[in-house]
Order: sequence, then structure tokens, then C-alpha cells
Amino acid sequence: MKPLSYEHRILLLAVAAGLPGSLIALLLLWTGDYSSRTIWTLGLLIVGLWLGFAISVRHRVAFSLQTLSNLLAAMREEDFSVRARGARRDDAMGEVMIEVNSLSQTLREQRLGALEAGALLRTVMEEIDVAIFTFDNENKLRLVNRAGERLLARPVERLLGFTAAELGLGASLEGDFVRTMELTFPGGSGRWGMRRGSFRQAGLPHHLVVLSDLSRALRDEERQAWQRLIRVMGHELNNSLAPIQSVAQSLESGLNALRNEGDLRPEVNRALMDDIQQGFGIIRSRTEALARFMAAYSRLARLPAPKLAPVSVKDWISRVTMLETRVKVKIQEGPEVMISGDADQLEQLLINLLHNAADAVLECGTQASVGWSSQDSQLDVWVLDDGPGIQNTANVFVPFFTTKPGGTGIGLALSRQIAEAHGGTLTLENRRGSRGCEARLRLPR
Repeated sequence: MKPLSYEHRILLLAVAAGLPGSLIALLLLWTGDYSSRTIWTLGLLIVGLWLGFAISVRHRVAFSLQTLSNLLAAMREEDFSVRARGARRDDAMGEVMIEVNSLSQTLREQRLGALEAGALLRTVMEEIDVAIFTFDNENKLRLVNRAGERLLARPVERLLGFTAAELGLGASLEGDFVRTMELTFPGGSGRWGMRRGSFRQAGLPHHLVVLSDLSRALRDEERQAWQRLIRVMGHELNNSLAPIQSVAQSLESGLNALRNEGDLRPEVNRALMDDIQQGFGIIRSRTEALARFMAAYSRLARLPAPKLAPVSVKDWISRVTMLETRVKVKIQEGPEVMISGDADQLEQLLINLLHNAADAVLECGTQASVGWSSQDSQLDVWVLDDGPGIQNTANVFVPFFTTKPGGTGIGLALSRQIAEAHGGTLTLENRRGSRGCEARLRLPR
């Protein structure tokens, strides 16, 4: 048997609600001393009003629910312009309609925000100079931006539906999620930075592949590196060759004058020998400086990869501190920590930092200190001094930049290179609230 609908149940409840009163009225009417015409007229009126009110109750309830259903259907169809009218707070159904209207307004604002965000995302994807591809669970292309079209040299209509292997992107869906790849496409070739992610759409897994061209950036960095190197080497070579050339010209002029005049007096010979000796001294000092420069450059360029082994931080710092004998270095001991690193390279790093701190203290200070602390998965080592500080902190790690007479300018550059080879960082800045500098080394444990 088919169950009764909600409207029929409401109608039966309304009929049952009016049934007692209607039956009593009819019973009193039929048992009273009334004419047949009166009985039939009043009886039909009572029955008509009874059934009419029951049907009205059913219609009223059904109409409110149908209105609510239409509102919800409109929201399901993303039509948020439909509103329930005449809703009041002092009415139960009115409160429902007001809440539905509020929900519709909220969904409308969220949909508008989502559309604006989607439009912004599409604009960014089209304008960004990075190729973006989306593949479904069958490795078929479902989305590509303008940079991807240029890379594959085909419009989007001729790309969608092709598999990653057919487009030359099969390798991007395998292996590590982030890596550098050598790829060749119709629209370009070279080294590419690849990032791969995953997401779900319509319950199905999808892959997002982002390719960024590294060749241009690498070429720019390489060109800038060569320019800096040539500028530094040209400066050093000119500093050495200029006095050598000047001295050589002076000696040549003196010898030519002596040869032309034929003056062989002893006092003239002694003066000429003094000039020659002084000239050769200048040539020797400048050639030695040039040799030191080339040796420093070779040392910086050929730093080997660290040979990792367990290193006790306390022993490492204590051992290096004893090597600095020019000033007293205070040790601020931290916890017993073991790290993985190259002991020789780490010692060289700390020697350079302590040497700089000692130079600053000797210039105008009283004390240097070194200490360490351990937090979570990293180790912090700091070297402090109360010297004059640094005038230009932007160039302290530039190779061959130095403010010290006779300095090579590679100590800090080499130290930072060692720190980064160990997966750490090295910073040098002026201390806050007091004189001097703070060198901070941060290494993974």
C-alpha cells in the first residue's frame, strides 16, 4: 500500500481536529426542534466550513513548504536572486524564510568571491611566465596555460586530451616531486625546474605539473658572476701591474740616460743600483701580492664537499678557542650536542670568525666571546666582540672585499660557503644595544 503524502496527512489531521465539534453541532441540530430545511441548511454549512477550513490548512502548509522548496531549488541551481517575501520574525515559518534568505545572500556573496578569485587565478595563470599543466588520473591533459601552449607550440584545442607521454611530459609524472630536468620541447629546450602536486576534482585524482625555465636565470647569474670575477681580477691585476710598469719604465729611462751620457762615476752607479734594488723590491712585493690573490681565489673556488662525521660541539669550540692567543676569548657553554659535519672545515670556519673578532678587539675593544645553544633540530653558534663594528654590512661576504690592510677578503666568503655546504647559514651584523659585531652560525643537528 502506497503511504500517504505529507499533504494528505495534514488534511487528515485538520479534518480530525474539526471532527468532534462538527459532530456535536450536527447531533444537536438533528435532535433539536428544527425544520427539515433549517437542519439541511445548517448541516451543509457546518460540513462545508469544516472541510473548507481543513483544506485551507492543508493548502497553507503545502504552499509554505513549496515556497521553501522553490528557494532551495533556486540555490541548488545557483540562482540567488529568488527571495521569500513577507517573512516576519514573530512567525515560525517567517523565521525559516528569513534564515533561508540570509543563507541565499551568504551563498551569493561566496559565489561572487569564488568567481572573482577564479577570474584572478585564470588571469595569473595566463600571464605568469611559468608553464602549468593539469592531468587527470589517465594522464590526459585537462588544463594548460598560455606559457604551456607556447612551450608545446600548439593551441589549447590541439593539446587537451593528449597523454603526458604524447606531449613529451611523461617523465614529469614520475620520480621526485621537485627536481631539475633537461627537457626539449618544440617551443624551447634547456634546464627546467619541475614541481608536481596532486589534487582531487569530482572525486578523481589529478596531477598538477609546473615547469619553470632555469636556463635564462642560470645564464644571467653566470654572466653576473663572470662580470664580478672579471671586475675583481681586473682590479687586482691593475693594482699589481701599474706599479710594475711604472718602475720598469723608470729603470729603463735611467739606464738609457746612463748609456747615452756615458757617465760611469761611482756615485752615479751607486744611486742607480739603489734605484734598481728599490724597483725590484716593488716588483717582488706586487708579484707576491698577486700570487697571494690567485692562491686565495683558487682556495675559494676549490672548496671540497664536506666529509660528514660526528662532531662534538663543545670539543670543536674549545679546540678552536685555544688557537686564538692574541686576545682572551670567553666561552659561554651550551648543552652537550653532537652534530654531523666536516671537523676540518668547521674548524676553519670558526677560526676565521674568531680571527675577525680578535682583530676588532685589538683595534678598540676589550673582549671577544663565543657560545652555542640548541633549539629543536638546529644548532646556533655565535661569536661576539665589542670592537668598532662594521660600516658596510652589505659587502662583508663579497669575495675579495676587505677593509683590512693586507687582507685577502675571502675569510668570510669561505666561511659562508662552508656553512651552506653543511646545510646551514652564516650572518654577520652589528650588535643591537652595544658596540661590536655578532657572527651567528646556524647548522642542522
